[in-house]
Amino acid sequence: MTSHLGEVVLWVEGLTVYRGSQLAVQNVSFALEAGSHTAIVGPNGAGKSTLVQAILGILPRQCGSIGILGEPLRLSGYLPQKVRQQIAYVPQRLQFNPAIPLTVAEFVALGWGSLRPRWPWQQQAARQEAVQKALQRAEALHLASKLLGQLSGGELKRVLLAYCLVWPRRLLVLDEAPAGLDSPSEGEFYRLLEELRRSLGWAILQVSHDLEMVSRHCDRVLCLNRSLICQGSPSVTLLPEVLSQVYGPEFARYIHHH
Repeated sequence: MTSHLGEVVLWVEGLTVYRGSQLAVQNVSFALEAGSHTAIVGPNGAGKSTLVQAILGILPRQCGSIGILGEPLRLSGYLPQKVRQQIAYVPQRLQFNPAIPLTVAEFVALGWGSLRPRWPWQQQAARQEAVQKALQRAEALHLASKLLGQLSGGELKRVLLAYCLVWPRRLLVLDEAPAGLDSPSEGEFYRLLEELRRSLGWAILQVSHDLEMVSRHCDRVLCLNRSLICQGSPSVTLLPEVLSQVYGPEFARYIHHH
C-alpha cells in the first residue's frame, strides 16, 4: 500500500456552478483522503457530472474553491502539470473513431507522463516497460496488440484502467464508468478497481446510479441534488429517509438489483 493514507487528496469548499443560466451545483463542500472510495449519488439532473467536470477544470465555477494534492485549481482551470498528471479520469463512454488503427498498447502509452529519462532511447524503453506493467496489472496484457475498436465493453474498461496505471496517479475520477457492462463484467471491473485502490492507495471519486454497488464497494457517499443533502458512510446516507430527501418518495426505483 502506498504510504499516503489519511492525506487529503481533494478538497472542495462552497462550490457553485451554473450551466448557462441554470444553477447546477450550489454551495458544495467535501474532502477526499488517500485510499478512500467515494460515490456521488442523486437523481438525473442533480448536478453529479457537473460537479465532477468542475473538479477536473472542464467546467468553470462561479463560486467556491477546489484544491488537489495541495494545489488550488484556478478559475481558469489551470493546475500545475505535476499535479494534473496524478489525476486520471474514466468517462462513461470513451469517444473515439473505431476505424483508427490504434492498438491497445499504443493507446495506453498515451497516458504516460512527461519526459523523465534524459535520453530519447531511455524514454522509449521506460515507456514500453510502464505500458507492459500497466496492462499486466489491469489483467489486459493479452490485449496489447489488439485494435482499440475491436474490444468488448469489459475489455475496454480494463484497458482504461491500464491507461490510468501507466503513470503514477493519486486521484481516480469515474463518471458512470461501468455503464454498458453486463453483471459479470461489472463485477469483474469492481473487483479489479478495489484491488488497485488497496494496493496503490488511490482516492476514488465516482458518479453512480447503482446504490447496491455503492453500498458494497464505497466507504463514503455524497448525496447530491444540486446541493449536498447528506454525506457519510453508506450505513448513514443510504437510509430510506435520507434517500427520500434526495430522490423523492419513489427512490426505490433507482436501486439496481443484479
